[in-house]
Amino acid sequence: MVPVLVFLFHMPPVLATSYSLFVVGVTSFFAATGKFRKGDVLIGSALTFGLISMIVVVAIRHFIIPVIPKTFGSLGKAPISYDLLCIVLFACLMILAAIVMINKNGKAQAENIPCSDGLLRSIPYALLVGTVTGFLGAGGGFMLIPVMTLLLGMDIKKAVGTSLAVVALNSLSGFANDLDHVDINWKFLLIISAIALLGSIVGAQLADRINSKRLKACFGWFVLILGILIITREGYNFFRIII
Repeated sequence: MVPVLVFLFHMPPVLATSYSLFVVGVTSFFAATGKFRKGDVLIGSALTFGLISMIVVVAIRHFIIPVIPKTFGSLGKAPISYDLLCIVLFACLMILAAIVMINKNGKAQAENIPCSDGLLRSIPYALLVGTVTGFLGAGGGFMLIPVMTLLLGMDIKKAVGTSLAVVALNSLSGFANDLDHVDINWKFLLIISAIALLGSIVGAQLADRINSKRLKACFGWFVLILGILIITREGYNFFRIII
């Protein structure tokens, strides 16, 4: 959602993070309800990830984002802005998560472990997801899915359902915290949200017909390509200014 708002609608990345939180939050909420009815949401993991990461998200959006400077100096004629760092870091995390997802040799390491141990192992990842969501406006789904499938041993479809519940909680709490200092174009935001919601319904229908392993690989390649495109575009624009 952040790349769509930045590159298609020319929205500043920091503002795009706020809008993204709402769109992703609403879409994830409705998608998660459908997954829950199918039994694809693991409540314990959703609560562990959701509550811990939500606290981190709210803390970052309330205390840290408002005081971050807009620029951090310059390289030649090109200013090094928070907007630039935000979108580049976002793309780097996407590429890293994609590589993990595409790696066919990656195997879940947390299968058959006690539930309490699994929840304890979830805590550091929940903190990481909350940090990414807070700073970058991403719901964290592209990070949650690799963590849940490869480290916590979940089936890809249950990981998708559980991550949707976590993303909804994180995103909507983060957006609610932004309401007091961000001017919202509600008409535009609701239209984009409706389109995204329609897409999630179509996607849910397609997911039921796709093998889990193939779905995981397709997701990984999609995230990888998008991350590379973002890095390429931002790098080209940055060095063009320097030259």
